[in-house]
Amino acid sequence: MNKVCSVQYLGLVDYQCAWDYQNMLADEVSSGERDNTLLLLEHPHTYTVGRRGGAENLIWSEEELAEKSIDVLWVDRGGDITYHGPGQIVGYPILRLTPIGSAEPGSLRVDYIGYIRRLEQVLIDALAVFEIQAFRIDRKTGVWVTTPGELNPGKIASIGVKVDANGVSRHGFALNVNPDMTYWQGIIPCGLTQVKMINMVQILPGFDQKEAVISALRQNFGLVFRMEMRHQTPNLRQQGCLSRYHFN
Repeated sequence: MNKVCSVQYLGLVDYQCAWDYQNMLADEVSSGERDNTLLLLEHPHTYTVGRRGGAENLIWSEEELAEKSIDVLWVDRGGDITYHGPGQIVGYPILRLTPIGSAEPGSLRVDYIGYIRRLEQVLIDALAVFEIQAFRIDRKTGVWVTTPGELNPGKIASIGVKVDANGVSRHGFALNVNPDMTYWQGIIPCGLTQVKMINMVQILPGFDQKEAVISALRQNFGLVFRMEMRHQTPNLRQQGCLSRYHFN
């Protein structure tokens, strides 16, 4: 794997635009025209349904979705339904998981589960920077935490990825820093009826360090994947859309 990873901070970007941008970058990474790339961003209120999902896990009616200005998209990542919104930091790694020329297209063997475990480790290590002890749960993708007075752990970060025929990844992880948690009421998160979603502010009242979270994600991504992280200015104009703001 190329040991350099470019990091682009996109700010608040519509989901479809970010998805199109991922696909463009993935083609360039696949052809060797671009270094591996990590996108860090936020989305407006959006529900996405992965390949394992179905409409039965979408609770709110079309009228309620329209009233709350929530987009719903069926996407090509793994997993079921999830929520994205302001206050949630999303990471989309566009990585060449298999070296160019290692096998014929369509016959690549990617360690898919190992890749997901490493994404979980990035999140666990980033949360540890803020003294939040996060962990995995067997057979449940994502990152979890326990809170005082609660018997069952809450899910603080979700993961859903795609690895294409050329061994290049898309989609990624979503960490709940301080999103409006009422939007989770409109779905059955990940298709798990008993799951409780949680954010960092519920654990650390008054927490307001989004830029520090972004920095921790960037740093620990580099450590876990053993890559040199380099800042790169995004070019969303190529997709006909712009970020609504940029991270500092």
